[in-house]
Amino acid sequence: MPDPIRIQFVCLGNICRSPLAKVVFRDKVEQAGLEDHFKIASSGTAAYHVGDTADDRMRRTAQRNDLSLEDHRASQFDAQALARYDHIFVMDKSNLNDVLHLDEDDEYGGKVRLFREFDPEPDDYQVPDPYHGGRKGFERVYDIVERTSDMLLHRFVDEYDLEEYVSGGQESAGERGR
Repeated sequence: MPDPIRIQFVCLGNICRSPLAKVVFRDKVEQAGLEDHFKIASSGTAAYHVGDTADDRMRRTAQRNDLSLEDHRASQFDAQALARYDHIFVMDKSNLNDVLHLDEDDEYGGKVRLFREFDPEPDDYQVPDPYHGGRKGFERVYDIVERTSDMLLHRFVDEYDLEEYVSGGQESAGERGR
């Protein structure tokens, strides 16, 4: 079997959006029976929360959708991650600029993309930061991440010819929890 596809999700503090994207995408990968084909991580561009758990509100949002962020500990994105990961998905344009700024020799820009480029309803292509808002903002982020992760996995199945490895009966956490 080929090496796993290495994916990194990135937001600002690594306590809301990117950890949620990591667990939602991982859930979809597991439901498809493709866990051996992916290595999935998340980090933040800032060091504000390194070592902290995910935001309580995002943990509750994940839990309402049968997912867990309990094991998450925030980490900071570094320049070495540009080489370590095959695909880096950032949550907003500020994260995009911060990550690309670390690419001093312009070697890795092709693997850094806005996550919502894969959203069928991309709006402004940014996942809004729910940190300073209430429950509705966290739920909105969940909905964005859920549908975007679906499309992203379909894209990877096609791009990496993984169709033969996909197991039947895929059901996402959102479908189980509703």
